[in-house]
Amino acid sequence: MADMDKYAVFGNPIKQSKSPAIHTAFAGQCDHRLQYRAVRVEEDDFERATRAFFSEGGRGLNVTVPFKQEAFALADRLSDRARRAGAVNTLSVAEDGAIEGDNTDGVGIVRDMVANLGWMVQGMRVLIIGAGGAVRGVLAPLMRERPKSLLVVNRTAARATQLAEEFSDLGAIEGGGYDLIDERQFDLVINASSAGLSGEAPDLPAGLLTEHSCCYDMVYGNEPTPFMRWAAHHAAWAVADGLGMLVEQAAESFYIWRRVRPETQSVISELRLAMEAA
Repeated sequence: MADMDKYAVFGNPIKQSKSPAIHTAFAGQCDHRLQYRAVRVEEDDFERATRAFFSEGGRGLNVTVPFKQEAFALADRLSDRARRAGAVNTLSVAEDGAIEGDNTDGVGIVRDMVANLGWMVQGMRVLIIGAGGAVRGVLAPLMRERPKSLLVVNRTAARATQLAEEFSDLGAIEGGGYDLIDERQFDLVINASSAGLSGEAPDLPAGLLTEHSCCYDMVYGNEPTPFMRWAAHHAAWAVADGLGMLVEQAAESFYIWRRVRPETQSVISELRLAMEAA
């Protein structure tokens, strides 16, 4: 494989990553020869491992939890969307040797919701649950879709308030604690909280949804997530997990590296079938 361009995803944990399967599928579509691996990096070793990867000829890296802020700090140059997000999930090496950082998470979620699922963001009342790094990456792209309003809530209300203030120049963004949800309804609810990772659903009021509400969980699994089950129980019009977002953000990374935009629908379908069979 000495003649293949080398790519990888760095994270911790990383064992369950689907990125190698996704990028291998993209390469096959585009008839590109490349090698893509998932690499577990110790939490105090990210910068050394990244610089070693590029110095040894690596062409591009995806970066996942918990290294997106470290990748932001390490990059020599940042795209506008990475700078706005304050986080990087895609690193590449330029012709002059500089390490360039980008963030494709927001592009991924918008493409999945709008192009793949056919959902509307424009004119919608949007609720985002959670205020971590994942939310930072998606706020600006979501606001470019011109929702009517966007509320970010978080158990630690100050984090959501800070996010809303930081992005307030983009439009009507509000942030705070879960109490801001009371007596309000939303057209689009996005779960970006850590509750789903521990098998729990966020504590949400029953009257949150209308008969036309769409609910999106940024995580995914072989079974519907607790938030998805909550949404279905409360008669959401449509419910989806984050598998499509994963594939779409990967497609944007592939485009950054290879200047070819792969087709995503077949890859999403193949991953879904494999998960259901597991």
